[in-house]
Amino acid sequence: MTVFILVSGVFTGGHVWERTAERLTAAGATAHAVTLTGMTGPEPTGVAPAREARDTDLETHIADVVRAIDAVPADAAGDGVVLVGHDYGIHPAVGAADRRADRVRRVVYLDSGMPADGVAALAAVPDRAREELVRRAGEGTAGPLAPPAGPEEWQRWGSTAGVPAAALDRLTALAAPQPAGTLLQPLVLTGAVKGVPTTGVLCTLNGPDIAMLEALVGFGEPALQALVDPRVTFFELPTGHWPMLSCPDEVADVLLAAAADEGHRLTPAAAEAPGHLRPFALDVPERPRERHGNVDLHLPDAADGRAAPLPAVVIIHGGPVSAETQPTPRDWPTIGGYARLAADHGVVGVTLDHRLHDLADFERAAADVAAAVEFVRADPRVDGDRIALWFFSGGSPMSADWLGAPPAWLRCLAATYPVMDPLPGWGLADSRFHPARALPAAGDLPVVLTRAGLEQPVILETVDAFLAAAEECGARVEVVEVPNGHHGFETLDPTDESRDAIRRSMAAVLAHLKA
Repeated sequence: MTVFILVSGVFTGGHVWERTAERLTAAGATAHAVTLTGMTGPEPTGVAPAREARDTDLETHIADVVRAIDAVPADAAGDGVVLVGHDYGIHPAVGAADRRADRVRRVVYLDSGMPADGVAALAAVPDRAREELVRRAGEGTAGPLAPPAGPEEWQRWGSTAGVPAAALDRLTALAAPQPAGTLLQPLVLTGAVKGVPTTGVLCTLNGPDIAMLEALVGFGEPALQALVDPRVTFFELPTGHWPMLSCPDEVADVLLAAAADEGHRLTPAAAEAPGHLRPFALDVPERPRERHGNVDLHLPDAADGRAAPLPAVVIIHGGPVSAETQPTPRDWPTIGGYARLAADHGVVGVTLDHRLHDLADFERAAADVAAAVEFVRADPRVDGDRIALWFFSGGSPMSADWLGAPPAWLRCLAATYPVMDPLPGWGLADSRFHPARALPAAGDLPVVLTRAGLEQPVILETVDAFLAAAEECGARVEVVEVPNGHHGFETLDPTDESRDAIRRSMAAVLAHLKA
């Protein structure tokens, strides 16, 4: 018989697992939903909490899960229990698995991050809440984090897509303050948990799907290389961050399959180049290239210092990309390919490496972009009054700075397979990096947006919202469609359709730049 121990995330208790637990039980398994210390929700009037929130930390919650494991008779769990951690709950789940590795058959990461030794769960907290926690911790006044007061606030902690209104109301009514220590105390691991098989369940309306995860592994991110281990499996659920409320039966079915060692396994890097390092779809001739720090200038024949200054197209790569990734993005075929294509059309193509290495890095990456633009505009070979900025993928939220206050010299802004709003799990709800919010201030600035038809649904939603905002405010947005293109179609889909889309998007940008 399979025994599941279910650990919920921030602000929640065992009640979120009710329907999933019923389904597991009906299938012949045993399900124990753990309510972590302090997470029992509102206390009745006059009843003191069992333990002061300020005394509760991550180790407290790890101990809760360890007790749940120890309470399962060894002969009842066969070859071990299956630990399931959702959201923050993966931190105490992994901590407990590390302490009871011989009793745990598998750890299931249900739409959660990847806890690491020495790292606190704070890294996964949305930005405003994180800043407040850090501030109060520094002052020695870190009390519990108040739970969301309604649907819009829950959305800050992850997409609520698919959750019925009644379930969301109940989630709010039963929410408990999250003890600060559970988020601030670093996770301490011995390493024993590395031997425990794992399963990741990706909720694709909240974050990446399996295809995107495989692409990220191909980027060479060291922390992700362990995911190609054959003991690691994956499933997708087309829902938001709270699947036990939006599709509890499907969650149970996935958990049963995970316990049976089923699921998708990522393939190790093949001998061929990963997707982002395959050849650019167009055969573009090499041009003279100058490297200046983190900025490269791809120069057309006319840029010899004697001719009139030329317009420039600044290509801004996506992310986050690990600081350890080699080659760096400005040397990727797609980024360099667009820059060479611009130079082939008689304008200066600019590439740069910015420091969007983590979701917390948008501000410094935006500063890198702004500094690179000023460097380019100051070059005597560049006409500083005719600049286009071209954003790609996860770098596109930085376009909000330029849409919200477009300078006179910015002649066009382009975005290709863009993430046009921070994704629900990114924790950037209160940041300035929301292009759709900035768009009404863009005035007559032309925008060229290239949309990949086979894009991840969660990213397409951000594009649709941006285009809806454009229609509402009358912004000048031209859309180049690539119906059969994936995210990164320039190297993944070397088809006539892809080549035509590259040419059309470049032609549109140049038309505005040279006008």
